[in-house]
Amino acid sequence: MHPLIFREILSVTMILFAIIDILGAIPVIIQLRQKAGGHIESEKASIAVLVLMIGFLFVGEELLNVIGLDISSFAIAGSLVIFIIAMEMILGVTFFKEEMPATVSIVPLAFPLIAGAGTMTTLLSLKSQYQTQNIIVGIILNTLFVYLVLKNVKWIEKLLGKTGLAILRKAFGIILLAIAIKLFRSNTHL
Repeated sequence: MHPLIFREILSVTMILFAIIDILGAIPVIIQLRQKAGGHIESEKASIAVLVLMIGFLFVGEELLNVIGLDISSFAIAGSLVIFIIAMEMILGVTFFKEEMPATVSIVPLAFPLIAGAGTMTTLLSLKSQYQTQNIIVGIILNTLFVYLVLKNVKWIEKLLGKTGLAILRKAFGIILLAIAIKLFRSNTHL
């Protein structure tokens, strides 16, 4: 058993924090909460994020190989979902008119918004550079932060107000759109 190395844990935590970008996702989370009638199950979403990330860390590449997918195809699919969410935020339209469930805790919140293709491909990259137990600690720390944000989303919404939310939604929609395009471009080999 390898020891926990603080420097590695810090690096992994910061990399995952940047990729997950839970603070940047706040406008999307608020929008999803409003669509679902005001309810997000923070615990359920956080546990789903934790299970998805740790599970993918161990079996992600093998799972993709079994179903005949490569990491690039997975990342491109995730980028398209992020692209659609970004377009909804920027244009203020809804592309998917199907009924929203009473809660959006798992789909699309836990996956693909928080633990999406970018996060999953990052985990596979981290696995080649860092010790597994240090990655797991980084995942747990990020999941705790995700939980705190989700638990306090109503308070954050009140703090920002309608105008602040509208501005944030458009600004982060453009950032999300750029992330989707970057993810798409970096995984297409034209």
